[in-house]
Amino acid sequence: MLALRSLTFLLLQILITPVFALLALLTFPFSRLTRYRFISQWAKLMLPLLRLVCGIRHEVRGFENIPQEPCIVLCKHQSAWETLALQEIFPPQVWVLKRELLWLPFFGWALALTSPIAIKRSDGKGAIKQLLKQGKERLAQGFCVVIFPEGTRVPFGTRGKYKIGGALLAASSGVPVVPVAHNAGRLWGRNAFSKHPGLITMSIGRPIATRGRKAEEINAEVEAWIENEIQQLPH
Repeated sequence: MLALRSLTFLLLQILITPVFALLALLTFPFSRLTRYRFISQWAKLMLPLLRLVCGIRHEVRGFENIPQEPCIVLCKHQSAWETLALQEIFPPQVWVLKRELLWLPFFGWALALTSPIAIKRSDGKGAIKQLLKQGKERLAQGFCVVIFPEGTRVPFGTRGKYKIGGALLAASSGVPVVPVAHNAGRLWGRNAFSKHPGLITMSIGRPIATRGRKAEEINAEVEAWIENEIQQLPH
């Protein structure tokens, strides 16, 4: 049954995504915010589908910690699940991601219309300059900036190296950072086909003040909170 339910969800994604992406292309003439609001409906459709087909539910702790103003969201990255859930839980957002994702047929085309900060990872200092410049622009436009500080998905129960890009943007802009922990990887693992039924818990921390602080200090505080909070979530 697990394999059948996981396969059914995959087939539904394959059927729905191209149609939705083609509709998303029609939003090109509209504002960034209007485009995002339409395109993010895909993620909001996938979550109830995931619950119905695969039995994966979720709860959110600390919802009251989401600021009214644009912020920088630094989130644990274990699964594809959080890329869906963040769009339902947080206000309009842009993501920092590798530019190769924009080349994917259908999915990448729609993703490009959400105004992401698409960096070339091998560019080093150039990628950081792009992140700081475009990150400040997106914040000024009213978007939250979502960054996965570990850079890639890590298996549940492990810790990747927390890269400093998000903290540099926070220190440079003075915008608060919201740390996010969750345990999605135990039900839907990194690059896993199988999606196990159960409850995912996402925990949202209190905003971390960044004005006048060093990036290294901010990064260390974010990492400590996320990794400690994950230990408090169901395993």
